Amino acid sequence: TVVYYLLQQPVSLELGGKSPLVIFDDVADIDKAVEWAMFGCFFNSGQVCSATSRLLLHEKIAERFLDRLVEWAKNIKISDPLEEGCRLGSVISKGQYEKIKKFISTARSEGATILHGGDRPKHLGKGFFIEPTIITDVSTSMQIWREEVFGPVICVKVFKTESEAVELANDTHYGLAGGVISDDLERCERIAKVIHSGIVWINCSQPTLVQAPWGGNKRSGFGRELGEWGLENYLSVKQVTRYCKDELYGWYQRPSKL
Repeated sequence: TVVYYLLQQPVSLELGGKSPLVIFDDVADIDKAVEWAMFGCFFNSGQVCSATSRLLLHEKIAERFLDRLVEWAKNIKISDPLEEGCRLGSVISKGQYEKIKKFISTARSEGATILHGGDRPKHLGKGFFIEPTIITDVSTSMQIWREEVFGPVICVKVFKTESEAVELANDTHYGLAGGVISDDLERCERIAKVIHSGIVWINCSQPTLVQAPWGGNKRSGFGRELGEWGLENYLSVKQVTRYCKDELYGWYQRPSKL
């Protein structure tokens, strides 16, 4: 009965994600791209449905980018969120903390490299804090690549060509969001069209406008929130048609008079 009732109602589901952020080698300002990569995954302690937690780096910049990413990650202030300058607080609960730790340990056991982070910060003796975590040497079959962590954990793969980047970006059951960073805006537009997600960011990650539709494809849900699209999801449209002419419609022949 409950299922039948739900099927009769307008429903919009915005679910999880494992969103990609593709960064090409023509980026002139590496630090700007690094900051967006961090914000895309570490903001709100990574507890963001649209987090761009799969970082795809062109092989020509991968080593330099990761060096800078680690340096930036080390510089993040992890503390009580009420402290001035805090940029990474705890995760929501003990259960979530243990779940994230399990993701990290599984990645390590499957052969991935924990390039940075993975533990509670040394200066914090208690609380559900996890360092911003960067994981490399990831294969597409690993749990860390396929499943949503919902924590400050980013996994990294390297690509050679644009087509390979697109294939990796779309290698997911999810389809909530995605991003591309490149100084070639034509390339950005091209990639944005072929990423299978409801949201795509160009040269950024996570900015959200209440006027724009929000929602995903595949296992990331259906329907849209925000803007006029969010209202339309919950409206039942009725058609009312009025015939305004005085004469007959004329489809059938009028019977002759007796």
